[in-house]
Amino acid sequence: MKAMFGLILALAATTTQAHVHRLVDLQLVDRDTGRVLEVHHKNGRAYVAGEPGHRYAVMMQNRTGERVMAVLSVDGVNAVTGETADPYQGGYVLGPYERAEINGWRKSMSEVAQFVFSAPEWSYAARTGRPQNVGVIGIAVFRERAPVYAPQPPIHRDDDRRRKNAQAPSAAREAEAMAQRGQPAPAAGATADAAAPHAKHQRSEGFASELGTAHGQREWSQVNTTRFERRSSRPDEIVEVQYDTFEHLVERGVIRQPRWGREEPRAFAGGFVPDP
Repeated sequence: MKAMFGLILALAATTTQAHVHRLVDLQLVDRDTGRVLEVHHKNGRAYVAGEPGHRYAVMMQNRTGERVMAVLSVDGVNAVTGETADPYQGGYVLGPYERAEINGWRKSMSEVAQFVFSAPEWSYAARTGRPQNVGVIGIAVFRERAPVYAPQPPIHRDDDRRRKNAQAPSAAREAEAMAQRGQPAPAAGATADAAAPHAKHQRSEGFASELGTAHGQREWSQVNTTRFERRSSRPDEIVEVQYDTFEHLVERGVIRQPRWGREEPRAFAGGFVPDP
């Protein structure tokens, strides 16, 4: 298992309702209004409505008592490295119960380019030739591997055979033991197990978003590096939120507008004229 490096963010205080998950909660916050974007659900998917031209932040809350790493994908692009997003890449490390606000594309250890809702063609993903996943934000969450302390083997001081076996190479001892059991010896260079490759996420819905995330103005955002070793080669949790304009989400049937009046209005409903 390779050791990975992530980024530690400072805590960001807030009192809002999150899109709750098992390990890490994910929210989008409109930075120009200070409003947490309401989450709407349809067919098992989560949606939020953004305002074109507004800056926004991705808010992540670690719900566990241990460190986790979240690989952040915005429009299918890793928000830290700028690569086409993949769970195996580096991400943000959150301490136990830590809440962090990600305000933009990471440009250096002390600067980001703001996340700004924009037309899809002006999104950073489209401008870098990757428009396929514009309109979706997701995180791949990994638990941290705990250190393993192996007990010390006992020291044998009996006969010459045990001393000889203790001095023999481990591969030779294993081959000898397998030969005694009548099993074939492993081939040279064989490994015990190989991790199955993780399939890259593809959008399953046929609607194109009318909103993307632009590469906005730069602002200060200080982070530090830390060593992080994943417990598993596969994400422990994947959280995904799609975003679009309010009007397009209404057209898609994600947001239902309130109905005013009666479905079958009546000219004479009775009663007197009340004050407006």
